[in-house]
Amino acid sequence: MSLANGRHYLAIPGPSVMPDRVLNAMHRAAPNIYAGELVEMTHALIPDLKKVARTDQQVAMYVANGHGAWEAALSNTLSRGDTVLVLGTGRFCHGWGEMAAKMGVQVQTIDFGKQGDIDASQVEDALRADGDHKISAVLSVQVDTSTSVRNDIPALRRAMDQSGHPALLMVDCIACLGCDVFEMDAWGVDVMVTGSQKGLMTPPGMSFVFFNEKADTLREKADCVTHYWDWRPRINPNGYYQYFDGTAPTHHLYGLRAALDMIFEEGLDNVWARHEKLSRMIWAAFEVWGTEGPMQLNISDPAKRSHAVTSVNIGAPNGTALRNWMINNAGVTLGIGLGMNTPDDPNGDGFFRVGHMGHVNAHMVMGLLGTLDTGLKALKIPHGEGALTAASTLMARS
Repeated sequence: MSLANGRHYLAIPGPSVMPDRVLNAMHRAAPNIYAGELVEMTHALIPDLKKVARTDQQVAMYVANGHGAWEAALSNTLSRGDTVLVLGTGRFCHGWGEMAAKMGVQVQTIDFGKQGDIDASQVEDALRADGDHKISAVLSVQVDTSTSVRNDIPALRRAMDQSGHPALLMVDCIACLGCDVFEMDAWGVDVMVTGSQKGLMTPPGMSFVFFNEKADTLREKADCVTHYWDWRPRINPNGYYQYFDGTAPTHHLYGLRAALDMIFEEGLDNVWARHEKLSRMIWAAFEVWGTEGPMQLNISDPAKRSHAVTSVNIGAPNGTALRNWMINNAGVTLGIGLGMNTPDDPNGDGFFRVGHMGHVNAHMVMGLLGTLDTGLKALKIPHGEGALTAASTLMARS
């Protein structure tokens, strides 16, 4: 007998769980797109988005997913034949680089592997070696959704400054904005991209590009920019339609308004602290399970793990078997081992990921861990005992 009936829990690293308050805000008739409350509400979203990114710089909104934000960031700052330095710590920064290559941009890559974070000293060496300053931008992710690594962006900025290189620092925060601490201005980030469907708790369909004056200066000569991706009209529109180069994503905007209200009511610092505490509960359980059997957290150092997503290796075919058991028997969907395939595990069947981003709390996490514990027992996957006790003990600490 399956116990999966009831509200399904989508415990994947995006789309995250959508709050009822967000969904209720979207459940309404289409508004007037020429004047009135929608227009005023959209104007008010801009300063609040900047507050989440901790920036006084610009933000352009797009009807697009995260890949759209990637393209917008590249097209407004680069020309064909320019060079970017890609810092690979999993699938997603490599993907950003692949997009740049398709736009006619030259790509250099430093690959730190699937279990490593960015080594800032290697980046500094690479920039010092670029005496002609051919590299126009350094592409990085704060959190790679596939590996769950969290990169040290302030350390990366320091390395770039020490090299004396003028390249832009461009950071993908799609997985982690509103979950992991991020300070765009204080950390010296020139361009940041993110999407609506993770820490911002709004359905997929909107993306955002934050950028400073240095990045906007490059817009003057960028020949990759096209009419739709041009960020200039979106930050200083003569008419409301220019925010989105056409019809606004009306219902997404109502949902985003509700989500931002929830973030500020809780307090952004408290949101960050909640994500950190829930993450440590999850890691405590996994570390106990891993004392016996095959389970291993992909990122061994807790200081380098994201507070939004956790990638786990449990050995093929256990990852896929556990995911299937959770769906069919418990009504819980875990993330696939995206980009984690190896020659010995070509389909990534040994990995799964847990998303713990956005609208998530203690009872959701403890329920998830309880069903995972049951799945391990049902499938007879060797594991250490006492994981739930470890998580609850950590939760009980002030």
